[in-house]
Amino acid sequence: MSNPVADLIARSNRLGADKRNTNFAGGNTSAKGTETDPVTGADVDLLWVKGSGGDLGTLKAAGLAVLRLDRLRAMVDTYPGIEAEDEMVARFDYCLHGRGGAAPSIDTAMHGLVDADHVDHLHPDSGIAFATAADGPALTKECFADRVVWVPWRRPGFQLGLDIAEIKRANPQAIGCILGGHGITAWGDTAAECEANSLEIIRGCETFIAERGKTEPFGARVAKWAPLEDAARLERAAALAPVVRGLASTDRRQVGHFCDDDAVLEFLSTEKMPDLAALGTSCPDHFLRTKVRPLVVETAADAPLEEVVEHLKERHAAYREDYRAYYERHAEPDSPAMRGADPAIVLVPGVGMFSFGADKKTARVAGEFYINAVNVMRGAEALSSYKPIDESEKFRIEYWALEEAKLKRLPEPKPLAGRVALITGAASGIGKATAARLAGEGACVVIADLDEAKAIEAAAEIGSADVAIGLAANVTDEAAIETAMAKAALAFGGVDLVVNNAGLSQSKPLVETTAADWDLQHDVMAKGSFLVSREAAKLMIAQRMGGDIVYIVSKNAVFAGPKNIAYSATKADQAHQVRLLAAELGEHGIRVNGVNPDGVVRGSGIFAGGWGAKRAAVYGVKEEELGKYYAGRTLLRREVLPESVADAVYALVGPDLGLTTGVHIPVDSGNPQGFLR
Repeated sequence: MSNPVADLIARSNRLGADKRNTNFAGGNTSAKGTETDPVTGADVDLLWVKGSGGDLGTLKAAGLAVLRLDRLRAMVDTYPGIEAEDEMVARFDYCLHGRGGAAPSIDTAMHGLVDADHVDHLHPDSGIAFATAADGPALTKECFADRVVWVPWRRPGFQLGLDIAEIKRANPQAIGCILGGHGITAWGDTAAECEANSLEIIRGCETFIAERGKTEPFGARVAKWAPLEDAARLERAAALAPVVRGLASTDRRQVGHFCDDDAVLEFLSTEKMPDLAALGTSCPDHFLRTKVRPLVVETAADAPLEEVVEHLKERHAAYREDYRAYYERHAEPDSPAMRGADPAIVLVPGVGMFSFGADKKTARVAGEFYINAVNVMRGAEALSSYKPIDESEKFRIEYWALEEAKLKRLPEPKPLAGRVALITGAASGIGKATAARLAGEGACVVIADLDEAKAIEAAAEIGSADVAIGLAANVTDEAAIETAMAKAALAFGGVDLVVNNAGLSQSKPLVETTAADWDLQHDVMAKGSFLVSREAAKLMIAQRMGGDIVYIVSKNAVFAGPKNIAYSATKADQAHQVRLLAAELGEHGIRVNGVNPDGVVRGSGIFAGGWGAKRAAVYGVKEEELGKYYAGRTLLRREVLPESVADAVYALVGPDLGLTTGVHIPVDSGNPQGFLR
């Protein structure tokens, strides 16, 4: 016997796995069936429908809303009209069956009112190309005859559900419809039939565009906007990323994503690009994530960087004025307040697309949605001309009370949300613990380490590439540091927080310390910290968003320990760098602080690399007892762990010490030898 929920999940996952069928988190699917009511023992007709915010490709049963059909359909008799759309959505909660499940989406009425056991509502690029073509109704009839019916644009809601239900009733031969400006809906008596009908519409649109469409729908190529060569393009993108991110964060801090896919570069190089971009996106899923339209740069791809930056600033100022005017043109007295006037999408011909969001995933998905929009424009222009829904309709959805309520339901952002941290020597020990702590507090983290494989492994332990990336970084090599910063800028838009943690140690008496020993210690820690701080400061200054630089120094920066000249001297150098840079970078809002650990044995890469054995020999204890020895000489009698140092880093960069710079925090369990004096 068929299981409607299992069939629905399987169908949804198949459809969502192919982005030709629908975009991320776009559309919804449903199934109807009968179960026994545990209260009455009688049969009850139910609707299972993908809930608000879920993604079809990864949908599970917990992501479904489950509603009683009798109660949902009874709403038809009490529906007062389109002025009560918001009220009708609130009523869905009174139709829910059982506990748990996802919140019903705005499209629930469409699924419940259409007289078919299975319904798909999807946002395929090819289908939206038909939906946004100037002569979409005629094209739909030419392509599908009477098997697919055109539905003029209507804002999603209860009335749209009534409209589609009537279309299904009046057109028994139809397998679905194209929703003007929006997407497609298909239905079937079985899950397999519904899926087949959805794919017939999607593939039919694709084939029609391929066979009938113009070969150059975006017009002629513009020579000055031709894509730069790969290396030059990435170099220019990395240089622009912190500038663009800083502008896009004028109202609130954003994380960035860069994309230079072929589809993007092709669109950006064509004569129609500026005019099409100005028309904005059409499908609600698109413009809710990309904003009503992107910011477009129109300088030559190879124009001097300074010229492009100045042009960007001018365009950004104009964009903010235009967005405010858009808001004021359409806002009603009860409209939500303007959420921010910065762009979510910035297009730079010859270079690529920058997209922004509150976190990396949101930024990446915004970029993916704009690529969907480009595909839509290509299809619509290939067949006729692109004609998205009216600007006033976009505003009604962008500032819809239901959308505002959805935003308010989002969890409060974590303290470091929107910040990008780069930690050197972070594949193990203190660096790894710090990366994990900062990521746990909401930051995107870049794990930079001499051992690239271990850096990548450590990043994977923290999370996906939306949270952490690992890369190689030899802190003694200027070019390597520049490359690491460029990769961080391309991955997340820039850098806000740097932790100078990379280090090594050699325990030798003065007479046995060679010049090579001295140079190695100072190259890695003194010179390395200087190079990392310098390159990070360049990005932070370009972003104009302030920032934090934290040095992992040592108790040895203030304590003259035995047989430790090279290590302790370079730690003293780092300690003074903190004070010098705090004094210099304060005018840019960049804070510089230090942490002075002592006796971090467990989990430490330095101690595991031979330093522990040498220090144990100096103090006359067994190596395995070194941590206990260090703890025993402290006031608190507790061993210091890498996580202890990570906690101190977070204390310095978190929300509570925003006016603190130029200080060192001891993390030594209370070692009088390390008291600052």
